[in-house]
Amino acid sequence: MKMKRILTLICLMVATVSLRAQEYEANWASLDQRPVPAWFEDAKFGIFIHWGPYSVPAWSPKGTYTEWYQYWLQSKKLFGNGDFEGDEVYQYHKKTYGEDFPYYNFGEMFTADLFDPEEWAELFEEAGAKYIVLTSKHHDGFTLWPNEQANDRGFAWNSMEVGAKRDLVGELTAAVKKTPVKMGVYYSLYEWYHPWWQNDKARFVDEHYLPQIKDLVQRYQPDILWTDGEWEMEGEQWKSEEFLAWLYNESAAKEDILVNDRWGKGLRQQHGGYYTTEYEVGKTFDKPWEECRGMGFSFGYNQNEDAQDYNSTQALILMLVDIVSNGGNLLLDIGPDARGNIPPIMQQRLLEIGEWLQVNGEAIYGTRKWSQAAQWSDGDRKIDHEKGYLGGDYILKQTVDPAPGKAVKELFFTQKEGNVYAISPIYPAEDLLIKGIQASEETEVTLLGYGGPLDFEQRGNDLLVKMPHLASNQMPCAHAWSFRMTNVE
Repeated sequence: MKMKRILTLICLMVATVSLRAQEYEANWASLDQRPVPAWFEDAKFGIFIHWGPYSVPAWSPKGTYTEWYQYWLQSKKLFGNGDFEGDEVYQYHKKTYGEDFPYYNFGEMFTADLFDPEEWAELFEEAGAKYIVLTSKHHDGFTLWPNEQANDRGFAWNSMEVGAKRDLVGELTAAVKKTPVKMGVYYSLYEWYHPWWQNDKARFVDEHYLPQIKDLVQRYQPDILWTDGEWEMEGEQWKSEEFLAWLYNESAAKEDILVNDRWGKGLRQQHGGYYTTEYEVGKTFDKPWEECRGMGFSFGYNQNEDAQDYNSTQALILMLVDIVSNGGNLLLDIGPDARGNIPPIMQQRLLEIGEWLQVNGEAIYGTRKWSQAAQWSDGDRKIDHEKGYLGGDYILKQTVDPAPGKAVKELFFTQKEGNVYAISPIYPAEDLLIKGIQASEETEVTLLGYGGPLDFEQRGNDLLVKMPHLASNQMPCAHAWSFRMTNVE
């Protein structure tokens, strides 16, 4: 009888697993029910990596994306964060490589000969990132893994056969999976100059895109599938609902894979997994979301960007805090060069963010939005900017370098496990006033990275925290300071 019960339970478990595997139908009403795993909401900080043949010329006007080099070159059009004539990349290319030098020659020059996946993985872990997203294929169609469909133009166009002669996705995946960091891959649905895309989009979807993206998933079973390049066609034409049903029900990654929201024209922030923004600010959602942006402006490495074009460590940390206080994640981009070097300025920024997170990670990782995201001063809260993309200096203008008459965010708030965290962009000279906080008899206020509890007193509806006077070498960190408050209302 006991054995019969055990067999019955096993059958029920198998049936449950089978039902679970088939629970998602090929429609948004069903697909949108798939939960976003808690690890993603807990992660808060990820690293984006744009790397491919465009990393060879690594040039475009400031305020544009270098990974769009092929499009800028062949279309003689430019758009971005500035005013452009349109043919700047074409003129640069003609002067540097010659008018008859095709973009596809950059594939052989994309050698990745200095790429060390173990060093990259170690850097990402030291930076405090909890996940990465590598461009497996951008809009130029070059794949960083061996893939049959990459060659259906009539010539080899993948990193195993051209240039590097290496499976770059596979090598980095293997290295990252030795660490606690989650591994994600970016994949562009469309390709600017693929002949089928230009002349027969249905064939492109059926014979190129769908088998290719399935190959990527089956080979590497990534934790995140980050799609892009979806905006030219509706989701129905991309067959996105059918693909996601396959992904969730049948693929080798079905148990754990997470996707974003870029699955067809007009679908961003409407359907899919977590929502994405790009060089935006001020948006919040009732589901997990992520802001992506570069350290400078370009996602791909741009040798035309100078030190002053890169966001400072202070700006990046405050940007992270701002986004996390609103319930989001920051996906911060780096652009390695064609040989596989991560530029030192990018390494420095990552390591300094990691140092800050070693002290303040408690107020970031695993937190959720509190009842208010920030404590504002009086003044005008509107962000003034003329261009389409919002630069990283927005957060400095909202905190440590405001224009006359503008309000500032004095504090950012997060919460976790019954604690409320107030993160200050400025180390208070005397006292710290935290508005709208009611202490209890059990309340304790602590500066993360500092010794014991801090003295405080209740001032009506506000909490006044007495600040310790610290010399510069006694400061627990730089750029922003986190205060843990227990048992408060």
